[in-house]
Amino acid sequence: MPPDSADSRPTNPPQTDAELFRALKAGQSSALGVLYDRYASLVYKLAIRILASPQEAEDLTQEIFLTLWRSGKYNPDRGSLGSFLTTLTRSRAIDKLRSRSTSLKFLQKLSQMTTTETSTPTPFESASLSQRSQYVRHALAQLPNNKRQVLEMAYYEGLSQSEIAKQLNIPLGTIKTWARQALLNLRENLKDLID
Repeated sequence: MPPDSADSRPTNPPQTDAELFRALKAGQSSALGVLYDRYASLVYKLAIRILASPQEAEDLTQEIFLTLWRSGKYNPDRGSLGSFLTTLTRSRAIDKLRSRSTSLKFLQKLSQMTTTETSTPTPFESASLSQRSQYVRHALAQLPNNKRQVLEMAYYEGLSQSEIAKQLNIPLGTIKTWARQALLNLRENLKDLID
């Protein structure tokens, strides 16, 4: 007797967010694709509204879903996945704005230390500027080559972290880590001049 056709069909994949999340935690990576299809637009729209940068919004969208996959911090009993992703996206986007603001202020101070004013500087100002430029060059030289290169590409060439990652063929997460570490090291090396 042939098997019943209903018995030979594959079972339907989980459909609710909670079922998909449990499947994801159980190692079924295809569940992430379904969740991404459901919520990527929501995450991206919120990210671009806060960050006002399509590239950063795309990067953050990927980061949010990687976090969901790796951390497993979502609890279906505490609320909907949409609410969880919205809260996570808002929090991470605001962190990025703060980081962007801090980096921008630091780079502006660094720029002020290395550029001359349009008027002719006095001998004292020239000596001071020369000394500050020397401090900055020395502080940059103390950074590891990879971190110095990332800072120089961002500052002198005006490249975004995504563009640097593509140009160097290095993962974006690594570039972000190097840039953050380089700025922290540079700030520490130049704290007497900046403060």
